[in-house]
Amino acid sequence: MIETAGPAEMPSREDPAHIERNIDATRQDVERTLEELQSRLSVRRRMSAALDRVTPDITRMIRLDHAHVLAAFRRFRSRMPQARKRALVENACLALEVHAQLEEEIFYPALRRIAAAGEILEKSVPEHDEMRELIHSLRAMGPFDAAYDETFKKLIRIVLHHVADEETVLLPLAEELMPEELGHLGRLMTLRRIELLKPHAAELAFTTVRTFPIGAAAAAAGVLAAGWLLVRAVTGAGESH
Repeated sequence: MIETAGPAEMPSREDPAHIERNIDATRQDVERTLEELQSRLSVRRRMSAALDRVTPDITRMIRLDHAHVLAAFRRFRSRMPQARKRALVENACLALEVHAQLEEEIFYPALRRIAAAGEILEKSVPEHDEMRELIHSLRAMGPFDAAYDETFKKLIRIVLHHVADEETVLLPLAEELMPEELGHLGRLMTLRRIELLKPHAAELAFTTVRTFPIGAAAAAAGVLAAGWLLVRAVTGAGESH
């Protein structure tokens, strides 16, 4: 009797070699996206107006950031493996730090120029500072510490409140009062995002794969989904000139 070979065994998602391959592929995706964006957006001044028109609006990019962090929050479980828990927390913390800095440097000043939503803006930066303090605390401990889960849950509560204010007040207000500026602000945000993320490409790849094991690269919505939209849009703008 001739024995036939059975189907090849699929690698487990927990297989270290499989994880490493995904991390390396995701890191290459991140680095390639950042390099491509920087190249395409760093163009001559005469192209800037065209790029502003095709760049995803700043409000859309902020919503993508929110979606990414909320997706990480939904995956958090107190009983999840410690290595995955740490990766998820670090992924969310990096996303929040970059997001907060981008808003403070680009989005909030634009709202202040039109004297919009003063009361909510006044508390937005202190909320960012509170988030940063919690992030600092999380990085000073590990998932085995008794206070780790509760500290992260406190961060989640603050972020959910903060996102609600932005989604219901700040973003609609920006879209109503300065619609002609949103594309330009989106391009500025993307250029600054590239600068902030480049030093963290390897960390972003590792924590994204551990946080979002299925379709890891696509899961990093605040970085890659917006990025690939830009690459396609900017390519089209370049070909039309």
